[in-house]
Amino acid sequence: MIRLPVLLSVLAFAAFPAAAQVEGAPSPQAAWTEMTGQGAEVRVAAGPGGCPEVKVDGQSMSMIMRAPASADFPAVCQLALPAGVGAVEVDGKPLPLPRPVKRIVIFGDTGCRIKNLAVQACNTPQAWPFPEVVRLAAAQKPDLVIHVGDYYYRETPCPLDIKACAGSPYGDHWATWQAEFFDPAAPLLSTAPWVFARGNHEVCGRGGRGWYMLLDAGATGRPCLNYTEPFAVRVGDLNLYVIDSGQSPDREHKPVDTAALANQLDALGAGLESGQGWIITHRPVWGLVPVARLGPADPFQVGLNFTEQDAVRGRALKGVQMIVSGHVHHFQAIDFGAARPAQLVVGTGGDIGEAADLPRIYGGDREIDGLDASTFSFSRFGYYVMDKDGEDWTGTFRDYTDQVRAQCRLHGRELKCEAPKRPKTVRPAG
Repeated sequence: MIRLPVLLSVLAFAAFPAAAQVEGAPSPQAAWTEMTGQGAEVRVAAGPGGCPEVKVDGQSMSMIMRAPASADFPAVCQLALPAGVGAVEVDGKPLPLPRPVKRIVIFGDTGCRIKNLAVQACNTPQAWPFPEVVRLAAAQKPDLVIHVGDYYYRETPCPLDIKACAGSPYGDHWATWQAEFFDPAAPLLSTAPWVFARGNHEVCGRGGRGWYMLLDAGATGRPCLNYTEPFAVRVGDLNLYVIDSGQSPDREHKPVDTAALANQLDALGAGLESGQGWIITHRPVWGLVPVARLGPADPFQVGLNFTEQDAVRGRALKGVQMIVSGHVHHFQAIDFGAARPAQLVVGTGGDIGEAADLPRIYGGDREIDGLDASTFSFSRFGYYVMDKDGEDWTGTFRDYTDQVRAQCRLHGRELKCEAPKRPKTVRPAG
């Protein structure tokens, strides 16, 4: 996201030793199930032997090469799964398959920031808790995981090899993606299929190469594009519309970018105007960013994203209940009532937040892009769990200590959140 430069006092953090490297060990490998516009797909970052065979309901099937091995990345392989598959194994290990979705885990902005003098203590769990967030989220046994973008943050070397980030890989290559995402995400990759959104950290010239090779839902072998085509994932009676906003300026009105977003909305067709659906996109359409604060007062916030607001203006979006995003590194729920889709922000997966933000709940009523809204915000690392409850979805935000910090309900387009209710203390008589 666009944020004020942050320099942490990384020298105060204790170092954790890096994992030992075994000489002659095979190349790293990861396997996961990804939801695309064509259904479920198995992806593998392959070992030195190339693409492995996949067992689908006990029958061996050959993967196709998505991207050949290079000096910077292993070979990446893929296999589209037919509907109704009962079991899939890669190297004897089962992979999760699509199932009726009653529970969804959501988070984003998960990487550990190392860019020039903006340094996060990647070796310290309290400073970069994404591995713990994953472990706790996996224990919730979700049926689906939604990552709202920004995986790649280690863009420059750890300065002076300070202990807080000593030994960290950097740059857009496999070792960085492995450290940033695939190793810490492994417990959840083996638990449920994922829907991946592209963030501004995965644009061309940043983490775009790794994004296209590994996670992009589109076809193989294409060049890096500023905007990729949208796609829809059917989840029971709910449609998830994934839109690429990684390149969309937050505070500028550029016709070329507005047109690119509008074209994605047009490509999704009539579904946006009927039924039930959520738009999944990295940058929030109606998010608020805390930019300044005086003492204990609530922070002063400014709105974004002007590009997306221009693109959706004049569209009823009657089939969209909610827009799910990250980019701002906190939890935020914005409710417009029935007039507009709710805006949910869960940029809480692990990267540092804004200095002006607050860990306590704050918010209230204000006008956003011409409509009255109710806002609910706080800054904590953690994850959001949504459970199907009849026609509604209930939501629980849990921080990286697994404490419940917010409870929400999505009813139609209304997203209402509150602090968790604490049990009353009953004093004994006398």
